[in-house]
Amino acid sequence: MTRLISLCLTLFLWTAFIAGPASAAGDLALKRVMLSTGGVGYFEYEAEVDGDADLSLRVALDQVDDVLKSVVVYDDRGQVGTISLPGKTPLREVFREMPFGQDALTSPVALLSTLRGAEVSVGGARSLKGRIISVKPETTQLPDRGGAVVRHRVSLMTADGIRQLILEEADLLEFSDPQLRRDIERALSALSELGERDRRTLRINVSGTGKRLVRVAYLIEAPLWKTSYRLTMPDDSLAESADMQGWAVVENLSGEDWKDVELTIVSGNPITFRQALYDTYYVTRNEVPVEVLGRLMPRADDGAVPAAPAADIAVQQESRAAQRYNRRAGASAKISSGVAGVLSMPPVAEAAPAPALPELARIVASESTEATSYVLFRHPGPVSVANGYSLVVPIIARTFTAERLALYQPETHASHPLAAIRLSNDSATALPPGILTLYERGGDGRLAFVGDATLKTVPAGEKRLLSYALDQKIRIDRETRDENRIASAKIADGLLVLNRKRRLETLYRIVPPADGDRRILIEQPRQSGWEIIEPAADKVELTAGHYRIPASLEAGKPLAVTVALERAESQRMQLLSLNQDQIRFYARARELQPDQRKAFEQLAVRQQAIQDARVAATREENVLRELIGDQDRLRETLRSVPRESDLFQRYLKTMTENEDSIEAARERVTDGRRAVADAEAELRDFARALDL
Repeated sequence: MTRLISLCLTLFLWTAFIAGPASAAGDLALKRVMLSTGGVGYFEYEAEVDGDADLSLRVALDQVDDVLKSVVVYDDRGQVGTISLPGKTPLREVFREMPFGQDALTSPVALLSTLRGAEVSVGGARSLKGRIISVKPETTQLPDRGGAVVRHRVSLMTADGIRQLILEEADLLEFSDPQLRRDIERALSALSELGERDRRTLRINVSGTGKRLVRVAYLIEAPLWKTSYRLTMPDDSLAESADMQGWAVVENLSGEDWKDVELTIVSGNPITFRQALYDTYYVTRNEVPVEVLGRLMPRADDGAVPAAPAADIAVQQESRAAQRYNRRAGASAKISSGVAGVLSMPPVAEAAPAPALPELARIVASESTEATSYVLFRHPGPVSVANGYSLVVPIIARTFTAERLALYQPETHASHPLAAIRLSNDSATALPPGILTLYERGGDGRLAFVGDATLKTVPAGEKRLLSYALDQKIRIDRETRDENRIASAKIADGLLVLNRKRRLETLYRIVPPADGDRRILIEQPRQSGWEIIEPAADKVELTAGHYRIPASLEAGKPLAVTVALERAESQRMQLLSLNQDQIRFYARARELQPDQRKAFEQLAVRQQAIQDARVAATREENVLRELIGDQDRLRETLRSVPRESDLFQRYLKTMTENEDSIEAARERVTDGRRAVADAEAELRDFARALDL
């Protein structure tokens, strides 16, 4: 049988593979998964090791940045040496200094053609030793028309001259240069280890004594887990409790199956970052001139740190952290028989709806713990789910305080309120946000779907309203009145300062159903600067944008609820800028004090005196203009009359008399203007002197 040179390459690869570290490495197995609403997942692996060991962990290429940012090792009786992994483009770096490229290892022919001039030894029936000149393909026809076969003729420069051989007939071909053989072995080993484009292998070196458990953990991007609730209410409208189940929908898109892992989910809003730590960066450096003899350039100082054994301190701290972790991690409880635990589903298939049951199945919910900024739910037993599948696990199962009521939001519906439930979180931990499905249990024990609601985060001890339907049995009519009145006034230094009270009143006429009593909350929008007067503030609830006014409805009895808001407003006006209508209005305003009204009456008298003086002055100005106009016309006429005529003398006499009249009119105009100024001054002095 023909022996191919590829057998040698396979041997090279096997030699490189078995030449790894001598110490046995424990297998890292996934044991714990913690999923956060921050969009990341915590994955923790365990391995049993004895003494020093090298652990390997394969991660997806797109997860390497997060792994480099967050990887941590727990070893209570050892220490971490190094954590290494190939570069982002490792094969390119491996072949950069090789005498051949990656394509040369695709076949023996490609390798020999690339390494022309290299010395090789050929063994078998014909032994040769020489340097490679060329490798040429030859096509040979098989006898009896059996087709054709391609073989390769290798030409070698030997000590006896050029010799040739058929590559496919050689039993052994070996490169004489030991360094070249090592390069080929290293390249083949790198192809085996680094050939995967979408995976990288982390190698973690730990050193210690004896058998022990080592944990390796990291954070990577993970799908957001979701919460869904089921709330079951009795059909009594005045009931004050409800049964709730909370389920978490988890997706395994980590790239590996989860088998008997401890599952914990965390609800919070942590700050998470991404950084391209796996990319290669170079720092731009400043260029300095070449120093010559006689010039000195001291080394730049980067500061100093205490010479403390930082590595030993870090190991001690890490060891103590691992001990604390081991104390917290207990044995996982198993789900008892007949108890609902975990629902596992394919990523596409849809589950058929379950029929209504008289009693809900008993579930074992997750153990919940609340910290400063998050709530942690730890599933009571191990879970298994394949990569690409989803998981639905119970996190809450208890009875909560809940009361049914109607919530009237005019911006949602003008005539009918919303059917709602006020849920009180009287548990020890916060409730994560999620969608909530409400059921109502009838007298026969069967459930009926009544609506969906959205639940935002509910801290322990707080309450939330869950609106799930429109309550068309209650009708509401709304009427609004706006009133603006003077509360007080101040007159001083020519200014009128009015303090007003503006009242915005809304009347709600409510027609309740005839089949039972109800509780209702009326939402009234809050406005900046306004204060609620009716009802009393201690009977009103406040939200970010509304007042909530509670009321009790009796079956068949209409109810009227008045909500009044008031705001103080201040208005400043110059007394001299008020017109007569405004002055007369304030003179009759009953909200002002009697002496203030009397002051406005006197203002009106003085303002009327100014008006009368202006009318008189205007009349005299009109007379003066008419006299001047007559005089101008006489002057023009006089130019056309002969100077020796009697008519000329008569016109001249009239003009003289008109001049006297004009002079008298000018004096009256001056007196009129002076009278207006005196009246205005009197009004101004009077207004400035007022202090009421």
